[in-house]
Amino acid sequence: MTNRSIAFIGTGNMSYAIISGMIKNGFDKKQIIATNRNPEKLAHIHKELSIETQADNLIALAKADVIVLSVKPQVMADLCQTFADSDIDLSNKLFISVAAGITIDRLQQMLGQKVSIIRCMPNTPSLLGKGVSGLYAQDATDDDKAFTQAIFENTGIVTWLEKESDINNIIAVTGSSPAYFFLFMEAIEKKAKALGFNDEQARQLVQQTALGAAQMVESQNIPISTLRENVTSKNGTTAAALAHFKESGLIQDVSDAMDKCINRAKEMEKEL
Repeated sequence: MTNRSIAFIGTGNMSYAIISGMIKNGFDKKQIIATNRNPEKLAHIHKELSIETQADNLIALAKADVIVLSVKPQVMADLCQTFADSDIDLSNKLFISVAAGITIDRLQQMLGQKVSIIRCMPNTPSLLGKGVSGLYAQDATDDDKAFTQAIFENTGIVTWLEKESDINNIIAVTGSSPAYFFLFMEAIEKKAKALGFNDEQARQLVQQTALGAAQMVESQNIPISTLRENVTSKNGTTAAALAHFKESGLIQDVSDAMDKCINRAKEMEKEL
């Protein structure tokens, strides 16, 4: 399994994080290729990670056993068309797609043949090794699945999904949700400034509280609802704030927002 070579087509921040994690955990640098249309980014990747870089996607495609498709969904069709039009044999290669809104059937249609494909939905905390990656495989071998899991475990935890439609669900639960937390933190920070704290103080107060709360969830094996109850004294200050959140419909708003996220993912499947 570890003898497979892997090419990252479109090496942005997420691919950089994955590659960094692989190298940190002992994957052979000589078996990794990265491509990008920006020469400056390629030079930076080569300097920082000491891996092979290529501006030509077809050269990377020909060399690698595993292809990570890490380009924007809107350009995936054009990329796959260049692969389909090449004389390169794709039949024995594993493709891993991190693109939202493009099903496996659609990817195979773009590539012009039925090949082994695994879809992955990582999230941005993967950049810190604290990510979540949802994986779905269709007709992939056990070796393919084991290799893919090993790759993404370098950036955090991995969960396998039973249905491809669950990719859209995990986008709402983990893929997009860092932005939900950022918005809530942003709102607290804004109010902290209005209350007279300076910019530095407001930032430090919010980020430390969020970090501490997350670590309490991680370290204490009790329901999150119990953690909330433990800091909510009857008729106290926290109770007053939480009562307002409930009365204003925060819980339903979160649920509705996540449904909007899922529905948009479904719309993208039709558009792409």
